[in-house]
Amino acid sequence: MNKKLKIFLNYFLGPVLFIWLSFSIYQQIVEQKDLAGSWEMIKSCLYGPPSGKLLLVILLVLINYGIESLKWKIIQSSIQKISFWKAFKAVLSGHAIAFNSINRIGDTAGRILYLDEGNRLKGAALSFVGSISIIIIHIVFGLVGMTYMRINILDATHSLEGLSLFWMTALMSILTLGVSVLILLFFRLSWLIRLLEKIPFVAKYRFVIEHMESLHWRFLTKILLISAIRYVVIVMQYVLLFGVFNVTFDFLDASALVMVMFLVLMIIPSITMAELGLRGSISLQLFGMLSDNKLGIVAAAVGVWIITQIIPAIIGSIFLLGIRFFSNTNKE
Repeated sequence: MNKKLKIFLNYFLGPVLFIWLSFSIYQQIVEQKDLAGSWEMIKSCLYGPPSGKLLLVILLVLINYGIESLKWKIIQSSIQKISFWKAFKAVLSGHAIAFNSINRIGDTAGRILYLDEGNRLKGAALSFVGSISIIIIHIVFGLVGMTYMRINILDATHSLEGLSLFWMTALMSILTLGVSVLILLFFRLSWLIRLLEKIPFVAKYRFVIEHMESLHWRFLTKILLISAIRYVVIVMQYVLLFGVFNVTFDFLDASALVMVMFLVLMIIPSITMAELGLRGSISLQLFGMLSDNKLGIVAAAVGVWIITQIIPAIIGSIFLLGIRFFSNTNKE
């Protein structure tokens, strides 16, 4: 590529991405329904007794993205050693780009910008490992939540509109079968890669995925465990925010319903920046079975969205200002 073109793209794409992402975030915020009332409730909690829980939720955001950064650092270690700080910037930048993509498919594109130019395709392939681990954890915990909900919550007075016990059982059976196959493929990744390499088209790009054949089951187990820890942290954030907004639940009931909600959000295709409406609707459907505090439920959904999605996306957009798209090394 022409050197002048590289310089132009390096100093042009970052600011353009920042402006586009910032505008998208702003547009999504101002268009959300019930946002004003939820925001007033959030502000009132900053100075009242619930402020301690709110600060804990914010601290958990740092832990949440810190865990994900550690996982990204470990996953990429087989092709390139990167610092925790660079991994942290990569994760937030990926989150910013994913904000405008269906089911976060833009996340990987943002992260690999922090890898050396020659490692980006390999890094994108390796990200498949992290993505599969997240899907497995969401389904497994979601099934646990659905089982708990069916046994301890659903009864004559508590039911989900449009979902009978028969169809819930059918869905759980399909998900159980699906996640079993997924777990098998995850721990037989080397076998899957060798199988894919027999396809002529894939064989041409063997260099992109060949290093994945050497991933040991202990390594894959570590990635799965890190994903599980992060998942628990995210569930805790949601449960704590219910307490902040005076939505009173039994801890196990709340945790189970949050797990079910995350499973539904994973299954239904959505754009991250348009997820709030879907998240609020699902929250009212699930948590409305146990509480009449609809404003508190919506405020919790808005609070989680702002704290765990909007703020990290803004920070990630700022990080993208300093990225160099066509250099062999990116500054720490």
